[in-house]
Amino acid sequence: MGEQRVRGHGPPQWWRYGPPWWHHPDGDAEPGRARLPWRSTLPLMVFVVFGSNFAAREQLHRVQLDGYARVLLLVASGLLLWRQRYPTFVAFGTATTALVYLGAGYPYGPIFLTVAVSCFSAVVTGHRLAAWTSVGMLWAGHALITLWLYRWLPPPGDQAASLNQEIVIATWVVAVVAVSELARVRREQWARERADRAQAARRRADEERLRIARELHDVLAHSISVINVQAGVGLALLDTDPEQAREALTTIKAASKEALGEVRQVLDTLRAPGAAPRAPAPGLNRLPELVEQAAGAGLTVDVEGEPPRLAPGADLAAFRIVQEALTNVVRHSGSRHARVCFEDDDGVLRLRIDDDGPATGEDAGGSGNGLAGMRERAAALGGTIEAGPRPDGGFRVLAVLPLKVKVKEDGP
Repeated sequence: MGEQRVRGHGPPQWWRYGPPWWHHPDGDAEPGRARLPWRSTLPLMVFVVFGSNFAAREQLHRVQLDGYARVLLLVASGLLLWRQRYPTFVAFGTATTALVYLGAGYPYGPIFLTVAVSCFSAVVTGHRLAAWTSVGMLWAGHALITLWLYRWLPPPGDQAASLNQEIVIATWVVAVVAVSELARVRREQWARERADRAQAARRRADEERLRIARELHDVLAHSISVINVQAGVGLALLDTDPEQAREALTTIKAASKEALGEVRQVLDTLRAPGAAPRAPAPGLNRLPELVEQAAGAGLTVDVEGEPPRLAPGADLAAFRIVQEALTNVVRHSGSRHARVCFEDDDGVLRLRIDDDGPATGEDAGGSGNGLAGMRERAAALGGTIEAGPRPDGGFRVLAVLPLKVKVKEDGP
């Protein structure tokens, strides 16, 4: 029962963060508080105490270590336990303790390492002024003691330090601050890089959600429009022309089956990220099928020009633009005739979809979501979309897409 375990698993872990009585009752640190850095501080404390004993053997002219000196060594190194919670206090505390130790005439040694560690911690956590002030205070106090106050302070008979010695000490102080500043800059760079990676991941997730939403909108809008028209035809002819009503129901079944297949393909990419799709993405090779579906909804579509062969992404975008434009004609135009025209204009595909109107409501040419989706698809390829009423009546959608990614024909 005397052994504490971290979260109830594994060997006793109290040695990692100090004795058990320093822990929060539930085994975790207090909310919002970092655990004390025992693993790095305890070895440093041992090094400071024992290193000072070794240094004292080579400095017999200084005051030899006694109980008071060892208390100062333990205080200076023990303060480092709180360097993450209170970096300013620890920076000034270690500098003051080292200055008292020096003023008492004790041997030079590793106690100054505690000042360097506290300065480093204060700088990398953003308390730069406190770090600079504390080491500056220590250097100024050292200069005052070794150049003037040594006459009245132990050890007796001590000599004044030379100017060269003070320059060397100042150089070490500048070096400690410079290393700390370099570590701070690198830490900030790593933090920015992590934030940039997280932002890029969020942006990719947003783009993927937008792509999926766009695909679902295009699939469902087209299929439901066809189903809606055919359902109206079936209801109108159910009693007077059962055979025509049967054809309408057959068209509804085919359209709903196709829509379910495409929706399932889109959702499969959510269930298995990175997996290859089970079916190829639709493209302009399915334009005859699209024309046939529009005919089933009562819309005659004439195709002018030869659809070019495009890379998969551009092919899908061109197909969806045509699909959305024809869906808008079915839903929002009184015209039962539309034209799809392909023109290769100096390496640029001009894809035009016209209807003769008139509009059957305020949403002539389609809803804002559909037109926005077409514009986003074109913009992703470096193209543009223009949509609006024609001067002679009706509505026109003009997509201008670059053909730089056109697929070359196989052959020599």
